[in-house]
Amino acid sequence: MDNTDNLFNPSLAAALMKLDPEDGEQIMEYFKTHALLAREKALLQSSVREQKKLLVENAKLKKDIEQLRVQLQDKQRRRTAKALFSPAPPPSTCSPAPSRPVNQAPSPAGATAASPPSSSSHDRRERQSRRKRGERKARPDSLCLGAEPQLDVSRLDLRVGRILSVRRHPLAEMLSVQEVDVGENAPRTVVSKLGGKTHLEELHGGLVVLLCNVKACKLRGVASQARLLCCSNSDDLIEMLAPPTGSAPGDRVTFLNYPGEPDRELQSKQKVWELLQPDLQVDCKGVANYKGCGFEVKGKGLCRAPTLTNCVIR
Repeated sequence: MDNTDNLFNPSLAAALMKLDPEDGEQIMEYFKTHALLAREKALLQSSVREQKKLLVENAKLKKDIEQLRVQLQDKQRRRTAKALFSPAPPPSTCSPAPSRPVNQAPSPAGATAASPPSSSSHDRRERQSRRKRGERKARPDSLCLGAEPQLDVSRLDLRVGRILSVRRHPLAEMLSVQEVDVGENAPRTVVSKLGGKTHLEELHGGLVVLLCNVKACKLRGVASQARLLCCSNSDDLIEMLAPPTGSAPGDRVTFLNYPGEPDRELQSKQKVWELLQPDLQVDCKGVANYKGCGFEVKGKGLCRAPTLTNCVIR
């Protein structure tokens, strides 16, 4: 506490001792302690302010360095592109001097006749330069064109759905209409051909697998918004593809060997479904697969046919 002795006027201590001889010294020590604490607090606040200021300056420097790095990379890319696509200088061609008989006198006409070859060679070099520039202009266009999407099962948006209701199509005995919950705000209407299956009520409440990114189309007057996947070995024996136990409406069906996001909507001109469907099969163990890779709901298991084996999925 010695460094606080000169904080107070000695007359103050004398006055306190005169007013209260017993506790004057303790009161003075109390004042000195609080004065020291106030000074330390001020020093601490000052150091915190300095630290915050340093942090702000450090962040600003980092931002400036990042901007400079981006500018440098951009300049390097431009320099590389300029070196790649700038037209090459035309090759220098040395034309032999025209031979002239020794005894033939030079004539003014001969001097003027030497100019057409130089103009024709200049035109030829300019045409070559234009062709080279045209080739180099075509290269960036080819680089900008995106590669066609790969044709595999990852382009199909397959999801688990729950059939909420099922009924016969009013205009076609072989068609049925289902309302299916696929985890969206509203159920989807699906028109499917179930062959000679008569007990449609068995489908009510069951889980199925649907292709959800097909383009909506009308079948005999009823709009179908998805495709119900089933397996069959004939038109008379049809079974719905069954998701694994524990699946919920909206669960994605994926393929381990074919990662990727599905198309937003399958274009009918590309015939993606028609090209992939022959490789969608049920194996000898009843597991649905694409080229040997199973239909999988992550964390829940594989999709199967209830009883059929070695059959196609459609």
